[in-house]
Amino acid sequence: MFQILFNIIAPVVICAGLGYYWSKSNRSFHMETITGLVSNIGAPMLIFTTLVQLEGDLTEFLEFGFIALIALITFVPIGFVVLKLLKLDYRDYLPALMFPNTGNMGLPLCYFAFQQEGLILALAFFTIHAVLQFTFGVWIASGSGSITQFLKTPLVYAVSISLALRWFEVPMPLWVIDTSKLLGGMTIPLMLMALGVSLASLSAQHLKEATILSVTRLLMGFLVGLGLSELFGLEGTARGVLILECTMPVAVFNYLLSLRYGRAAGQVAGTVLVSTLLSFLTLPLLLLFLLG
Repeated sequence: MFQILFNIIAPVVICAGLGYYWSKSNRSFHMETITGLVSNIGAPMLIFTTLVQLEGDLTEFLEFGFIALIALITFVPIGFVVLKLLKLDYRDYLPALMFPNTGNMGLPLCYFAFQQEGLILALAFFTIHAVLQFTFGVWIASGSGSITQFLKTPLVYAVSISLALRWFEVPMPLWVIDTSKLLGGMTIPLMLMALGVSLASLSAQHLKEATILSVTRLLMGFLVGLGLSELFGLEGTARGVLILECTMPVAVFNYLLSLRYGRAAGQVAGTVLVSTLLSFLTLPLLLLFLLG
């Protein structure tokens, strides 16, 4: 079991560590360019390739996406109550509690823990998460929302096109599959390196507050994931992916949003840092629970 856990965690830690070392060595790493490549090309191509090559029907993928939506909706009232008790502004901190790091950490962990089947389900969770974060998350942070933001999200088109191709059983030329697979292949390693670079630049401001919110994010995620897996009767890989994705730490993108809209960026950065460090410490126990 130790060997299994090491095989899952080591690639994630090593790739994120490379990003951390790269940043600390004062080498150039243009975060906006990298995140733009991942968000606009890499992740959409990864989803497109996975869906058009998915064996069998899409029922499980769509059902899991619905459960992911329920999970994210469930985080909202819990987050409101916690922030109310702590007397913190929900516009500053609710996105941090609502949106876990299902991309940079979630996708690699689900892939290494549950192989291709886990990656497919994790992509369903990540798609719902990303679309809501780029729309609802932006609305919370900025105080205004727009359908334009939704229409500018490439993931929406990647899912829509691939589902339409599967529905009408349109065969894909080999060069299309190979090209999308090649572009999608950059997603996971770049996500992990970007995570490491981000952690290298963050600081734990207001440590007590960051610790409380970080523990809340991880514990809330675990309990919601566990509860929904029981409610929907999930077993095996589906149960593991749901709990794992729900229990991820605060997404780095929450810090970028808080920075862009002036929403307690220093405190949110501390929450990202502390929750990620706590996640690395608790990850072996979580994987042992899910795989044991």
